Amino acid sequence: MTNIELSSSQERILTALVNLADGKDAVVCGQAIAETIDRNAGTVRNRMQGLRTLGLVEGVPGPNGGYTPTETAYETLGIEPMDDRARVPIERGGSSVDGINVREIEFSSVNNPELCRAEVVLRGSARGFEGGDRVTVGPTPATGLRLSGIVDAADVDGNSLMVRVDSMKTATGSAGAPSASD
Repeated sequence: MTNIELSSSQERILTALVNLADGKDAVVCGQAIAETIDRNAGTVRNRMQGLRTLGLVEGVPGPNGGYTPTETAYETLGIEPMDDRARVPIERGGSSVDGINVREIEFSSVNNPELCRAEVVLRGSARGFEGGDRVTVGPTPATGLRLSGIVDAADVDGNSLMVRVDSMKTATGSAGAPSASD
């Protein structure tokens, strides 16, 4: 990982750019970044100057122009580019959410017999999710893991969801919420 220090604003903008550009061969316009982080397009444009100077983004001029993240941008954020990564889908309310790929699932409180939580980190914006949404994540490529639960919180800046897990299944079987006798 590189040692470039970013302001919180620069990090939000760069993360949004990486999420929007990941796996695509097209530039991302400043307006799309601004909408993702709920900021003014002019603010994004101004911050891009500094990110370009740091070698984190490349600008493409013209009416169809925009920005692309450099390899250094991915390194600075500690994110691997999507190249040939498998798609790990997410559903909200039983419908697939397009344009979002699950990057990471981290479990917490797995030893609590009444509560299992997972932080689901997204590649793409968490903006459309809110507390109370029922989500299903997966299957993951290695184990076929699918987990379902209720969103407790959505962190739109960090592109993650805190999910109260009520069921998990793998390609080989089921791992439902544990009972008190387990």
